Amino acid sequence: MKIVGVAACTAGIAHTYMAREKLIKGAKARGHEAKVETQGTIGVEHKLTDTEIAEADVVVLAVDVKISGEERFKGKPVIRIGTAVVIKNAIGFIEKVENALSNQK
Repeated sequence: MKIVGVAACTAGIAHTYMAREKLIKGAKARGHEAKVETQGTIGVEHKLTDTEIAEADVVVLAVDVKISGEERFKGKPVIRIGTAVVIKNAIGFIEKVENALSNQK
């Protein structure tokens, strides 16, 4: 499964980057690919390309605040979750995403 996402916390610092790292590692541990953009105090980093978004099976928005560019994900399954949940148990979260997507088929 190909996952793209955005991580953004209220301060735009620690939780943003921890959520990004945990999502990527959790996806890899479950045999998936993940590319996660961050939107923080220094702006957008690791910006998702149109191709990455088009090829994605699911979009994960690990966010605690409003983000910019959400319209890019129109037509894709989008899962919105707080950064703390991803940081606490990324592998468990990825397993829930797998189940949710398999139930949609």
